[in-house]
Amino acid sequence: MKILLGVVLSVKMHKTVVVQVKHFFKYFIYKKISYFFKKYYVHDDFNFCLKNDNVYIMEFKPYSKIKFWKIIKII
Repeated sequence: MKILLGVVLSVKMHKTVVVQVKHFFKYFIYKKISYFFKKYYVHDDFNFCLKNDNVYIMEFKPYSKIKFWKIIKII
């Protein structure tokens, strides 16, 4: 079970939001910490999320072809 922290980018779909998560990684040779962004399609049962909300998402059963995540907490 994975839990990630991200920012809501889009709320245009019904019961679906797009969340952007920042992932960190380290170059072992150069000792530099870098990051990249990844977008996830997340299930929102009651359409409570607004744009730019910070949310915790959890890996869950597949809701559709692209939705495998569910919102567990809005910060």
